[in-house]
Amino acid sequence: MRSLARVIGTIVLAFAPLGIGSAQTSVRSFTITFPKSIHAAPVTGRAFLILSKDSSPDPRFQIHPFDRGLPIFGRDVNALAPGEPVIIDAAVPGYPLKSLDNLPPGDYYAQAILNVYTEFHRADGHVIWAHMDQGEGQQFATSPGNLYSIPQKFHVDARTGGRHALVLTKIIPPSPLPPDTKWVKQIKIQSKLLTAFWGRPIYLGATVLLPAGYDAHSDVHYPVIYQQDHFGLRPPLGFSESTSPDPPEVREALKKYNIETGMEFSSTWTGPGFPRMIAVIFQHPTPYFDDSYAVNSANNGPYGDAILTELIPYLEEHFRIISKPYARVLTGGSTGGWESIALQIYHPEFFGGTWTLYPDPVDFRHYGAVDIYADTNAFVFTRTAGIILEPGTEWHHPERYIMRAVDGQPVLSIRDYSRWEDVLGSHGRSTDQLEAWESVFGPVGDDGYPKPLWDKRTGHIDHDVAMYMRDHGFDLRYYLAQHWPTIGPQLVDKIHVDVGDMDNFYLNLAVYDLQSFLDSTSSPRAGAVFRYGRPKKGHGWQHTTTADIVREMGDFVTAHAPAGENSMQWKY
Repeated sequence: MRSLARVIGTIVLAFAPLGIGSAQTSVRSFTITFPKSIHAAPVTGRAFLILSKDSSPDPRFQIHPFDRGLPIFGRDVNALAPGEPVIIDAAVPGYPLKSLDNLPPGDYYAQAILNVYTEFHRADGHVIWAHMDQGEGQQFATSPGNLYSIPQKFHVDARTGGRHALVLTKIIPPSPLPPDTKWVKQIKIQSKLLTAFWGRPIYLGATVLLPAGYDAHSDVHYPVIYQQDHFGLRPPLGFSESTSPDPPEVREALKKYNIETGMEFSSTWTGPGFPRMIAVIFQHPTPYFDDSYAVNSANNGPYGDAILTELIPYLEEHFRIISKPYARVLTGGSTGGWESIALQIYHPEFFGGTWTLYPDPVDFRHYGAVDIYADTNAFVFTRTAGIILEPGTEWHHPERYIMRAVDGQPVLSIRDYSRWEDVLGSHGRSTDQLEAWESVFGPVGDDGYPKPLWDKRTGHIDHDVAMYMRDHGFDLRYYLAQHWPTIGPQLVDKIHVDVGDMDNFYLNLAVYDLQSFLDSTSSPRAGAVFRYGRPKKGHGWQHTTTADIVREMGDFVTAHAPAGENSMQWKY
């Protein structure tokens, strides 16, 4: 689940000979074109128009509902030739406004962007078009190769006629990897498995954080922390080489969730008396999301196998990592939280323990606020769950929400978020949260794209998709229940989970379900540890500082190491 706002699109505006005299002329629709000098070949992708009351920062950076939620309108283009117009009018879907006709009359800055798709001939026989990540983590506002325009001001009034022409005159340049430093190293390798599946070169990456004394103690091998997270080239664990202190309000906000600043953590990591471990963040964006969830899936291909059999062996070969299960520990929050516990559960013989933070749904009876097995509609309550104070009657169907404030106030409905993703892309190509889950957990549709769990416009749930998700092992609580006699003995004491009692995305509900199962286990007892942030702790809460979690990991590795293993040289 996204904990930071997604960034998206841009469009440069220029007048075309359509009878429009100036930037203040009333406008009811827009045309978008690009010149041959910018892109000579036809483009298949999705075109966006974004409107704002101001021009700084660029409107393309302010469209996510978790941010300013600026009006955005989008439609697909197929083999769009240079000079050929894309029309954005009242028929084109938008968010939060459903149509340009709903835009209040006034002066607006307009920007447009063209998200360029790539054709894939997959190993499963399907041919699809989707956005090939260019090292930006599926953020089309910054994706190299995408076309965009400069914000330009003019008057819009749906009550009058007129059309304005927008010309895409900019192209986003490539973004190189950050340079290596003493502490942080960037890795990028081509995956043979994923290249074979997608029919094009696909790369995996990693950002590696080294411990103090790594160069000086050249004979020492170290335990490794595999931190799961969204795509990003930043160092693991919040480490920062910046010497500029964070503002007091940032430090105070982090402190409430037991998170230290990057500068504070870095001082501890490099200082005396701290566990000497290597930390790694994987980079594995897919054509559907900024992250593969580190598992094999029908839509994304064998990312789980690629990470375990290609990326981790490469890292263990090129860095002095102890390549044994007891010395491989996991952590991560949100999306990374789901990944960390999934990797531990799926591969209990490979990893030594997980410190999972506020994970995405681990029990699909609480897929956020939806029970995908029993509910018939994701948008509204259609059944009565109990006797006292439970909504739902023949005539009354309350709305469901995907996001709330820490005081319980509903913030964003599932209906609205579904419509947002529907504007971002057709055929599961929004590269946002709901369709990311569908690309990972769900089956391939007849058209080769992910089959939706629910209709993004009506909310109707497809229970065949729900059963596929469960029966293919992505409902982690259900998977554990089905396999506990086999995998349980290898998971004893290895699972630690943190979540706030008012997680903004309702993720604590599924964690309660997971704890209920693990607390009930026998032969063996799970010995899992669950901690809940109370009162009113939202998405991002952890039970102690990141440095203290690393200390817990170091102690755990020491306690579970075979007798005499490496003489614990890494604790110099």
